[in-house]
Amino acid sequence: MFGAIKIAMVMTVIATAGMGYLYVQKLQSDLQTARENVAKMEVAVQISEDSIATLQADVVRNAELSATLQRELQKSEQYGDELRATLQKHNLTALAQKKPGLIENRMQNATDNLWSDLRSITDPNGVQLNDAGTTDSNSN
Repeated sequence: MFGAIKIAMVMTVIATAGMGYLYVQKLQSDLQTARENVAKMEVAVQISEDSIATLQADVVRNAELSATLQRELQKSEQYGDELRATLQKHNLTALAQKKPGLIENRMQNATDNLWSDLRSITDPNGVQLNDAGTTDSNSN
């Protein structure tokens, strides 16, 4: 009977050692998985930090562009006010009735210049195409 107890104790020690070995193997596997996850998280953090830096640079750039656009808008509004004041000074209707040829030519030339300016501003290639046909911008 004493031999059976020794065998049971040895078997218990071996079983405990085997379970301990399996537990240590599981811990090492979990530790390796945790290391891989930490490496992935470090990459994700770096990408996030780069994205934040890019967004902050974009915010600064957009603020500068907004300020520039605001200044241009103020200039345009000032020019519009000056133009309205000039047009109010001159009675173009009365002048057109007195000298229609003079007004018509000036208005047509001004309109042609505006269309030319608009074409040059909106052309994506910066290339002005030659108009074939009439010089009258009101005709098709």
